[in-house]
Amino acid sequence: MVYILADNQDVTREGLRSFLKVADPHGQVLEAANYRKLLEDLRNYPRAVVVVDYSLFDFSSVSHLLNIKSGARLSTWLLFSDEPGEHFLRQLLTADPTISVALKSNSRSQLLDVLRSVSAGEVYWCDYAESVIGGDVPPAKITDTLTASEKKILHEIALGKSTKEIATEKNLSFHTVNAHRRNIYRKLQVNSVNEATRYALQAGLVDLMEYYI
Repeated sequence: MVYILADNQDVTREGLRSFLKVADPHGQVLEAANYRKLLEDLRNYPRAVVVVDYSLFDFSSVSHLLNIKSGARLSTWLLFSDEPGEHFLRQLLTADPTISVALKSNSRSQLLDVLRSVSAGEVYWCDYAESVIGGDVPPAKITDTLTASEKKILHEIALGKSTKEIATEKNLSFHTVNAHRRNIYRKLQVNSVNEATRYALQAGLVDLMEYYI
């Protein structure tokens, strides 16, 4: 198993390396100093386990983290940090309940348990995460209700193109593209470009590297 440490705290990285030697003696550990290096590592090791501290990494927003994870569909993620805020944690896990959570204050045995769990592809929430969410997290919303034309338009939306740009490139009218956009949002039950982009990444309609070029 390959582990990518996305945490810019030296002590934490060294501690994780020590725990991983016990939890998975044959595992390979990489370090990502920024999100671009993380993207490169995920491209080379799509099934990697990503251990990340959101507050100590260069994600621009929660949506940035979620979109990278959505694009790396085969990877497994563990949020490993000091006690995160309840609002942040609820926002993160409501959007993607497959993210595991452990605190840096958890005991040695708990940390070994969580590392073994995520290595096996299992979701692990520490007691704090369980208490914040209350066990009531809706499943990720992945449906396949879009037409072929709508999927093509969504692909362009996810690449950051405006309605006018899409219309010009596809030789369509502005109103046609705008109608497609409204239908896409309605069918996916989303309200923003970030949410629509996350769907496109999760559904494989846009490649992770293509999205971040």
